[in-house]
Amino acid sequence: MIIQKSTNPRISTFDPNNFSFGNTFIDHMIICEYENGKWGDVQLVPYGPIGFTPAMMGVNYGQACFEGMKAYKDNNGQVFLFRPEKNFQRINKSAKRLAIPEISEEIFMEGLKALVDIDRDWIPQGEGTSLYIRPLLFATEEALKARISEKYMFAIVATPAKSYYTAPVSVKISDHYSRAASGGVGAAKAAGNYAASFYPTQLAIEEGYEQIIWTDDCSHEYFEESGTMNVFVRINDTIYTPKTSDKILDGVTRDSFIQLAKKRGIEVVIGDVKVSDVIEAQKNGTLKEVWGVGTAVVTSIFEALGYQGEHLTLPKLSDEESFAAQLKADLVNIQTNNSEDPFGWRYLVEENVYSV
Repeated sequence: MIIQKSTNPRISTFDPNNFSFGNTFIDHMIICEYENGKWGDVQLVPYGPIGFTPAMMGVNYGQACFEGMKAYKDNNGQVFLFRPEKNFQRINKSAKRLAIPEISEEIFMEGLKALVDIDRDWIPQGEGTSLYIRPLLFATEEALKARISEKYMFAIVATPAKSYYTAPVSVKISDHYSRAASGGVGAAKAAGNYAASFYPTQLAIEEGYEQIIWTDDCSHEYFEESGTMNVFVRINDTIYTPKTSDKILDGVTRDSFIQLAKKRGIEVVIGDVKVSDVIEAQKNGTLKEVWGVGTAVVTSIFEALGYQGEHLTLPKLSDEESFAAQLKADLVNIQTNNSEDPFGWRYLVEENVYSV
């Protein structure tokens, strides 16, 4: 690994009590370039601009994907990653679908550990805080030709994070727009998936909702995801969540919630979630909760559903009554080293390994 430490670190000006998630970046970043059929050296360099032109193929033809993950600092100042092997596996799954060369586990993990270790002072300490980490793969060849690129970059950047949604949100169930189509790239964290979601989401916001529950592209009869999150529905004391497919992202937080629910003895049904069943359950009083999960938000509890002109409110549950709140607490306690980790999900980032 090539390490170039910043000569003008900004950590001394960072206020962990006053920062903007997604706009405040740590002192360093990881880059690694692919050329002539192979990946080069992993480089840790000061965070900053990289020179590209508008002819870069990643911009023109959309060969770009990314991951979202977090590092946490416990009460003793130790730093942990959460299930990083899942993010490594998934970025390569996305890369394969987009015809991007896969990266090795050594490149991914060594870059990740070096960045988190060297910039560990940027990780806030306290409830609801973390370091949000964004690994990326994108085409960098300058060529206006609709073909597979011959040059790429792997990069990792990171931003301090705090609670994403602080209050329950209202969501609109889509009966027209879809997030992904069968045979498409819905199971990949492709950059274009997010671009395509912005316009329908803006329309929902104009109607007074914060997010969308995406439905299937064929009939709009089945839940798929919510915004950029996987979605869960609780009817009586059973949790339902859509099965993953080539249209639905295999979320790390989703999988963690499922395993934590089963550990608590909660019944989890993974399969088709019909819109009509959810609406009927709301009307007969058996719909207890609907929520989304994802790395950035962890859990977003919904207070109302909008569907075909109706505004359907959901019960207001205490943390003791809410499965979503209980499972979030279980997850966060594991992530932050405040409880035992029976699943082996925590990954300790050793200190000063990359301090030279």
